[in-house]
Amino acid sequence: MVNVDIAQKISDTVWELPLSYKEGMRVPARIIATEKLLREMDDAVCDQVANVATLPGITSYAFCMPDGHFGYGFPIGGVAAMDIEEGGVISPGGIGFDINCGMRLVTTNLTHDDVKPHLKRIVDLLFERVPAGVGSHGFLKISQDEFREVVEQGALWCVRNGYGWDEDLELTEEDGCIKGADASKISQRAIDRGYNQIGTLGSGNHYLEVQVARPEDMRDVDLAKKFGITIPNQVVVMFHCGSRGFGHQVATDYLQTFLKVMDSKYGIKILDRELACAPFQSPEGRDYFAAMKCGLNMSFANRQVILHRIREVFSEVFGRSAEDLGMHMVYDVSHNTAKLEKHTVDGREKTLLVHRKGATRAFGPGHDEVPARYLDAGQPVIIGGSMETGSYLLAGTSSGAQTFFSTAHGSGRTMSRTKARKQWRGETLLREMEARGIYVRTTSIAGLAEEAGAAYKDIDEVIAATELAGISKPVARFTPIGNVKG
Repeated sequence: MVNVDIAQKISDTVWELPLSYKEGMRVPARIIATEKLLREMDDAVCDQVANVATLPGITSYAFCMPDGHFGYGFPIGGVAAMDIEEGGVISPGGIGFDINCGMRLVTTNLTHDDVKPHLKRIVDLLFERVPAGVGSHGFLKISQDEFREVVEQGALWCVRNGYGWDEDLELTEEDGCIKGADASKISQRAIDRGYNQIGTLGSGNHYLEVQVARPEDMRDVDLAKKFGITIPNQVVVMFHCGSRGFGHQVATDYLQTFLKVMDSKYGIKILDRELACAPFQSPEGRDYFAAMKCGLNMSFANRQVILHRIREVFSEVFGRSAEDLGMHMVYDVSHNTAKLEKHTVDGREKTLLVHRKGATRAFGPGHDEVPARYLDAGQPVIIGGSMETGSYLLAGTSSGAQTFFSTAHGSGRTMSRTKARKQWRGETLLREMEARGIYVRTTSIAGLAEEAGAAYKDIDEVIAATELAGISKPVARFTPIGNVKG
């Protein structure tokens, strides 16, 4: 539990750790949270975000979002923008091992009444067609050379090969293919771990969920319509996954590289080895940036193939094409990234390397990276809650500039996985959820206990904090009715 007395209250949702909090801080650290959420965070969050504030080139503030909790190096929910012209560094710990872990939201024109009689078949087929769990392999059989093409082309490769629609690319961050990915910068071990995992969900907090948009949960009806939520009790599909073992290996490889050169070659000393880094402009930093982009693209491809399978399942169950079922993407948004972006700092526009670790990009209306169809609405933001509670669709805001247009990514854990397994039994949780109208298929009953709703912060409180802070605007809340878990 965080002692709120150690932070200076700037507003009802901004708490600051001053430069005096820890020796070596180059900028203050700010936690975006209500007092209640701040008190619920682990003590380590303050130390970790303060450590981030000591990194070379960091600009303005080190941030932690309302869903923040302890992570590797950076807290989960950590945001840091590095000035690449002032010695700014790139750090795998500020991106995360599951590179481009992210969310994708898909509409249907079906209602809860339409889906309810078929729900178990839908979830069973999704469980069959979208492999989940540790080490799972996808149905897409490609060679290692083809995989190198995938990690340079991302979702674009998938659409060109029949696994999606052209419009899917427009509705994916970076158009589904971030430029500058270089497969020559990734190890053979990373290729070995990733080439057979496209179209798989993974484990942990990753999920594939059938949800309902209830009329009483519409927070902004006009924005909801712009994003495709147009009918009462509309069924949508949301899923959360990343770059699997491939991204983990890329991060592991470069973490080891940075540990070898950080001090000896560049004279960078850090407070925590988990913050291993290198100057962005260095050969090692540039190589990691190009390799990390391969992780981004692998994840875009992974979610694209999963979407293809979801469309197949719904089409099979209802005997209609995915087009006829209105299975259009709302958006695909990333969590674990570092990207070069232009931001205004002290009245000057600068190119910054923005690390978002367990945080979501959230550009406001009119930003040139928002899809044309959403330009006046702002970028869609997808924030997942626990499998027992609900998830949200939000929109980026102009006032989000205060956090480099970054917001929360989920509800955030309040309890370790070990403690959750001791407190709940997966079998009991499974029965209780089905009694409440949520049908679940999982590869691991023990893993299900780790994801119990009470092991997470209250998603409604996290969303309220993001709205009060002005970093994103709630549009609609979705209630789960079917869930596939790893």
